[in-house]
Amino acid sequence: MLAQEIGDLRIAIAGGYFQNNVFPEAIEAVARIAGALGTTRMIEIPEAARARAAAYVITACEGASLHLDRLRRRPNDFDPAVRDRLLAGAMIPAPLVDRAQKFRRWYRAQVLELFKSVDVIIAPATPCVAPKLGQATFVLDGVEMAVRPNMGVHTQPISFIGLPVVAVPVPLQPMPIGVQIIAAPWREDIVLRVAFALERAGAVSAPPPRGL
Repeated sequence: MLAQEIGDLRIAIAGGYFQNNVFPEAIEAVARIAGALGTTRMIEIPEAARARAAAYVITACEGASLHLDRLRRRPNDFDPAVRDRLLAGAMIPAPLVDRAQKFRRWYRAQVLELFKSVDVIIAPATPCVAPKLGQATFVLDGVEMAVRPNMGVHTQPISFIGLPVVAVPVPLQPMPIGVQIIAAPWREDIVLRVAFALERAGAVSAPPPRGL
């Protein structure tokens, strides 16, 4: 199954939101994968920015609910930044969570429509390579943001609706960076086939950083 050819697959590059909120290395990584797969087709995932916001609301609320008892009994067991995010999630008004859930249903239906014309979508996995130890912020699309809660800006609109993904490492220097291979629900076979084909072609790998 993994060795099955991928030439029959319709592959597109996620545009718009996934091209704007990135560092140059993420654009380069996606371009390399697109070149290896022989595609130049762009496709727009509708309302991806709103999807990321809705995903953040839902995961923050659900995470807070899961850990609420522990937050009350043993707050000092949590990393302070994590604890603050969970506490903030516990205070999200229920109507906002309800609206986010309703949006998720609409958004999932819109994305599933895309898979009537494509089999695979490729997109950045992160906006940049791994940040340095202790790095607290980065500048993304002209705005200084906290690193930890914003490394998932491109994965949240995808995982939010349960799409299967393989993140493949593209060997850039000084660190590799991931590119998402995305397919329709229950088509894990497709993303694994594409990832295996890229690996066989030598387009993806994770070599150690220079000097190690």
